[in-house]
Amino acid sequence: MAEQHELKEAERAAAAAGVAVSRETMERLVLYVALLRKWNPSKNLVAPATLAQVWTRHIADCLQLATLVPPGRIWIDLGSGAGLPGLVIAAVLAEQPGAHIHCVESKLGKAAFLREAARIMKVPATVHAERIEDVVADWSGPVDVVTARALASLQQLVGMSHDLLKSGAIGLFLKGQDVERELTEAAKYWKLDTVLTPSATDPQARIVTLRSAVPVSS
Repeated sequence: MAEQHELKEAERAAAAAGVAVSRETMERLVLYVALLRKWNPSKNLVAPATLAQVWTRHIADCLQLATLVPPGRIWIDLGSGAGLPGLVIAAVLAEQPGAHIHCVESKLGKAAFLREAARIMKVPATVHAERIEDVVADWSGPVDVVTARALASLQQLVGMSHDLLKSGAIGLFLKGQDVERELTEAAKYWKLDTVLTPSATDPQARIVTLRSAVPVSS
């Protein structure tokens, strides 16, 4: 009975995000939420108060990213933390041949959660327990999409992901009500090609789609 309730919650989350997902994807998301609830008390993955609205506050919020870009094969999630959006996107990518997401998380406790969750969910994810700067500096393969949620200011995110964007990746950054201020600040340092999309889960939030960033001085 509990499993059916959770599957219904997964279905509602997908509908709220405007994403069509399979039963198998919903089952992977149910596994993820169960693991998040189990590990959160010891690893402080998300604010405990948000677990009561986990399906809307976290899952639907992350699922909507899948609607904003063509099916990307290689994703990099910066500062994955609890796997939001990394493991949520991985649940969707699991049915796309050749797709893979790289979750970058330097905190070892959170990286351990990510690895265990990816294993149990059986999703195409690799966890890099390293600093973002080191992973990006050493990256030599293709990348289609770079994501981040609740990590840093837009100016900082552009700096972190600039080398990946230069190779043709698209940035998808979940932002709150201060997004216009962050864009104004970032524009002092970068010429940005961005599109703002209203969040499907929060009327004050926006998703920044970043297609290119050129330093102002160049």
